[in-house]
Amino acid sequence: MCLKITSSLLNSQRNARTRGRCQTTRPLRQFNDSALRYFVDPPRRANLRYGYERWIRRPDERGRLDSLLRAYVRVLDKPPPDVGSLSAGVVSWRGIMTKILTAPYEERDGWELNVMELNGTLYLEEHLTNVQLLEKNDMKPQHHLQSYYGYAFESWCTADAPDARPGWGGDVNTNVQWCSVVKTRLGDTRIVIGGEVDCVRGGYSGANDSMVELKTSMSIRGPQDEARFEKKLLKFYIQSFLLGVPEIVVGFRTPKGELTALQTFKTMQIPRMVRGKPGTWNPQICLAWGDQFLTWLRAHVGRGDATEVPAVWRVSFVPRTGVKLVRLDETGVSDVVNGDDRYGFLPTWYWERAREALTAPSQPGT
Repeated sequence: MCLKITSSLLNSQRNARTRGRCQTTRPLRQFNDSALRYFVDPPRRANLRYGYERWIRRPDERGRLDSLLRAYVRVLDKPPPDVGSLSAGVVSWRGIMTKILTAPYEERDGWELNVMELNGTLYLEEHLTNVQLLEKNDMKPQHHLQSYYGYAFESWCTADAPDARPGWGGDVNTNVQWCSVVKTRLGDTRIVIGGEVDCVRGGYSGANDSMVELKTSMSIRGPQDEARFEKKLLKFYIQSFLLGVPEIVVGFRTPKGELTALQTFKTMQIPRMVRGKPGTWNPQICLAWGDQFLTWLRAHVGRGDATEVPAVWRVSFVPRTGVKLVRLDETGVSDVVNGDDRYGFLPTWYWERAREALTAPSQPGT
């Protein structure tokens, strides 16, 4: 089983309107590279707590597909050259595909996804209740600080020009993201996924080959720390593999946020690093499971089209137990809609576009 990255379709940036520390409710979505960052070596012993008080944090919210669908529609309307078929069996965010593919080795965290099928395509979004969102946005101070360390590492490692001098890249604002949308394939399923890319090394030509993923981890002090890090590498690997990002730079830190070491990993070489070690992971098991999961999901989710309101399903994963799929009743669907202008979790504008495409008369010769 293999996952094949066939082409990079589009890059975009998310830049919320901000006033001081206050974010308005309408984010800006721009299809350009103005938010692109370039890798620079961070200073020795960089302080990952620096700028913490000035952090502009984007609140956790429901993981809607709206901006990914905007990008997908843009590509459908103006296809890039030489990308082949743009039809998709699955459309989702990279984070969701990462959860699915790493499930065989997940021992602690379960997940729930909302699922819809429309005109032959599965759409997957993460399901979070209002209570869960409240908990995610009300982290304990220590957990809040530790999550900041990763963002601070990104700022120490990036600049707005490839020839910039190393240093602090600017105060952290997690409302700003540079995202890549790619077309890939898992088994017989074509997948369109989008995900944030931290930076590129050197110049950027529009291809994936210069993209870099930035990660932090606790400094390794012994065999137990090394085993924990190698387990962590599974998620690092899958995240980068899905978008075709070839390089991962890991900053090792102390508990107090001091950068102690820097190590670069080639994404495609990571499985060899852990192969044969006790209790380690195998990417082929992840890919085979992912293919089986999507095939099973497609077989059990009722086929819908844009001439009727499609069903909304909920698939739940419990570590060491398995997955469960249920069709939501009217109350459950209402909770998913959450008062927004939607059919299920798909925005109304997208559903209506799909309906128009389905009911439009065929052109002569087609």
